[in-house]
Amino acid sequence: MTFSIGHIAIDNPVFLAPMSGVTDLPFRRMVKRFGAGLVFSEMIASRAVIEEWKSNVKVTVDYAEEFPMAVQIAGCEPEMMAEAARINVGRGAAIIDINFGCPVKKIVTSYAGSALMRDEDLAIRIMDAVVKAVNVPVTVKMRLGWDDTNHNAATLAKAAENVGIQMVTVHGRTRCQLYNGSADWTAVARVRQVLNIPLIVNGDILTPADAKRAMDVSGAHGVMIGRGCYGRPWLLRDTADFLLGAAAQTAPAPADMLPVIESHYDDMMTYYGTRQGVQIARKHLGWYLQSLPGGAEIKPAVNKLSDPAAVIDKLRYFLYQTQNNAG
Repeated sequence: MTFSIGHIAIDNPVFLAPMSGVTDLPFRRMVKRFGAGLVFSEMIASRAVIEEWKSNVKVTVDYAEEFPMAVQIAGCEPEMMAEAARINVGRGAAIIDINFGCPVKKIVTSYAGSALMRDEDLAIRIMDAVVKAVNVPVTVKMRLGWDDTNHNAATLAKAAENVGIQMVTVHGRTRCQLYNGSADWTAVARVRQVLNIPLIVNGDILTPADAKRAMDVSGAHGVMIGRGCYGRPWLLRDTADFLLGAAAQTAPAPADMLPVIESHYDDMMTYYGTRQGVQIARKHLGWYLQSLPGGAEIKPAVNKLSDPAAVIDKLRYFLYQTQNNAG
């Protein structure tokens, strides 16, 4: 199950998807501790990267500590995308990933993300410019196409390979589907048929068994997990083990979840500072709690707390009570 993305060897074919507002440094660190094969940053607008760099604001980003990790950039101007790629490689990115898959309206209306699947010429110029701008592997993430009348992922993926892209990820939905309906892994298989570079399948991979089915159906070299790991950073480890033949694991007991939550929470407080960290952490705590009996009921009380120590004390009490009740 090993393969390479350019010169970077991949031993574990289970990747963390780039997700805005989710795959920040604390979450990436947590997922990597559980053995993800590769993690991707949140989508970064190329224009914002360049404006920040030109402003001479001190930037403390150092992606080298996460090696190997991929930084995903978005935009619609080849020269600007190339410059953003160079800046992020200078900050330690091991891989640059180009976003042709985001379906969100504000991204699409700026003619970025999945909108570029409607302009293959521009998409190819962007990929070519980024590949020529950096000395690290460049990858691309896309959807099946804009809508059901235009599944052009295979055509665009082959063009990507021809300009030097080293890996393609395909989410098995069109842009117009957004996240509705089901991911079509069979349609992803048609992309696999035309490529000589690694293909990663994405979409509706919520369990280790889903990952195996997605790979079997699509013929992909690996899987990329997004929403399925909300509140379950261990899912990528469990998926990798399952793909290697291990039995599917059950979810951690509540008491076993506590050190995971505490570590993630402390990292968010350190990274963002207490005030911002407490607010950002609430969605992650909600995801951790949603699978537990009584989790939905305690969530509002946790969200009212602004003192990190009080948050952890309440969670600790809840998790131990849940464990005792289950026993």
